[in-house]
Amino acid sequence: MFASVINAVAVVLGSLLGLLLRKGISERYQKVIYSAAGMTSLVIGIQMALKTGHILIFALALIIGGLLGTWLDIEGAVLRLGERMKRRFAKNDDGGFAYGFLNASVLYCSGAMAIVGSFKAGTEGDYSIILTKSVLDGFISIIFASAMGVGVAFSAISVLVYQGALTLVSVWVKPWVSDIMLSELTGIGGALVIMIGLGLLDIKKFKTGDFLPAILVSALAVLAMPYIPFL
Repeated sequence: MFASVINAVAVVLGSLLGLLLRKGISERYQKVIYSAAGMTSLVIGIQMALKTGHILIFALALIIGGLLGTWLDIEGAVLRLGERMKRRFAKNDDGGFAYGFLNASVLYCSGAMAIVGSFKAGTEGDYSIILTKSVLDGFISIIFASAMGVGVAFSAISVLVYQGALTLVSVWVKPWVSDIMLSELTGIGGALVIMIGLGLLDIKKFKTGDFLPAILVSALAVLAMPYIPFL
């Protein structure tokens, strides 16, 4: 849990710096920051998406996961949570608190570093990956918070809960996680981050939250590979 706490603190500190930079910036320059955040997301997402080695699993996970998430209205649920948090903790925020919370949470929790780092912290006491991730997340938080506001800082809660839970259950879960699964999970995470980037660049708006079940579908598909030859 120690490493996850450090990661969450890094997100908060980076977000606070981003919010300071955001103050007094005119709309003209805010558009530049949005473009920078969008391009950063695209580059990160493409790098992650290229890790996939099984395009059929990738496609099926996105389709099935997206349909399942739409049926469950996961995006709506996350945004409603974000709005409740805004009313409770950031009433004066006039930006997209819920979208900042959602987008940053997806970005920070969807990569392989979150999974592998949590497993190594839980099973080996090795915090190096999570600490490296903390530095990266902190710098990205500066850009994201400058563009999307204080909601990005509250994504630290998602980081703490998600990575903390993985760390606690790592002893039981790790035997099921192979290199292939990590590659496919990273690929799906990359697709979600690309969706965020396209949205920030005003190219195409996606309900990214509705595609979150694709991560679980991808993991289950990898586990099913020995029994389903065409995968």
